[in-house]
Amino acid sequence: MPSARIDTIVGTLSVTEAEGAITSLTWKDQGNDRTALLDRAIEQLKAYFARELQNFDLPLHVAGSDFQRAVCDAMLAIPLGQTRTYGDISKALKVPPQPVGNACGANPIPVIIPCHRVLGANGLGGFSGGTGIETKIALLKHESAASLLI
Repeated sequence: MPSARIDTIVGTLSVTEAEGAITSLTWKDQGNDRTALLDRAIEQLKAYFARELQNFDLPLHVAGSDFQRAVCDAMLAIPLGQTRTYGDISKALKVPPQPVGNACGANPIPVIIPCHRVLGANGLGGFSGGTGIETKIALLKHESAASLLI
């Protein structure tokens, strides 16, 4: 599958596409492929990190269960600079918070699907990308959501 990379404030990110949709974003230095969709994704990531883009407009494909896709849809609905808790999403989906946390951790397209905007009831919760919680904090600060951390 074609991948392209970009250096950002949170490290080198690689975006992968398959069948006309973005399928993953990882903290790996892999791929330097050029496709129209990957070029668009890289341009949107550049604009996001330059604070010129608030909402990504890319076709996404989340592999996994209907539940995984529902949690990803809920995360996509969280506006830039705002956060929700695992409990908020669990109430909206009428499921316990722990599976929501697991689905957030399994998000295959972090940053674009903003799992970093989901917090625990009494703290930051986890983050599976980059250097973990430090990356989550950096993304929240970048989005001016840092006041939530104080």
